[in-house]
Amino acid sequence: MKPVLEDLFMGPGTSPSFSQGQRFRWEDSNRRVRVIFGGVTIADSKHVMLLHEYGHLPVFYFPLQDVREDVLEATDYHTSSPLKGEASYWTIRVDDRVAERAAWSYLSPLPDGPQVKGYMAFYWDQMDAWYEEDEQVFAHARDPYKRVDILPSSRHVRVVLGGVTIADTQRPRLLIETGLPTRYYIPEQDVNMELLEPTEFITRCPYKGQASYLSARVGARLFKDIVWRYREPLPACSPIAGLLSFFNERVDAIYVDGELMSKPVTPWSE
Repeated sequence: MKPVLEDLFMGPGTSPSFSQGQRFRWEDSNRRVRVIFGGVTIADSKHVMLLHEYGHLPVFYFPLQDVREDVLEATDYHTSSPLKGEASYWTIRVDDRVAERAAWSYLSPLPDGPQVKGYMAFYWDQMDAWYEEDEQVFAHARDPYKRVDILPSSRHVRVVLGGVTIADTQRPRLLIETGLPTRYYIPEQDVNMELLEPTEFITRCPYKGQASYLSARVGARLFKDIVWRYREPLPACSPIAGLLSFFNERVDAIYVDGELMSKPVTPWSE
């Protein structure tokens, strides 16, 4: 499954959470975080730390006393980090559900790195669900230094695909997200829906929620998964609920107030 609308577009060290020469940030997340696997809460803490490591997505680290030891099975697997030292791994077992080497901890971390001794982290995609306070979070831990603005606009946005104007609106919502190109969200009434067909493809974003996709068929050409929408976005992004957005990178053209927008180069370019 390809990523969409994630921090992955941001190059190493380009996050605003890093100053010149800084390799990491180790800070209190200031929120209760829970991890669910096999119907069991395997970690639940109000003292979770957040590690921002240069060139990586942020990771939650839980105090060991807030992790259920009875579901952990030690392994002989280890990895090495130049920043943190040697990591030891545990398998998680809940009844007949098993997540191999899904948790790790640094028993003797390097002195110049983050103070991760006494903490444990989990592979996000091997767990069933994550919650910050009582809100489910998808894909990875949120970066508190990342910003997502959704602005109502009266700008004229026109999307051309396969030589056909497939969307034309003067009431878009502009989603401006740190490190990503501006996305134009368009009401369904201003999109030629006869050219679109739903697909089974979905992606998840920690800031917006779960997105479903549509392909466009223009003449004999099929443009697969070229448009997405969040039917039930997370509360902070509720203004884009049900609106459609096209990949700037993959349509023929997007015009804003008659001006042709340049195509961004991202992991989702063809």
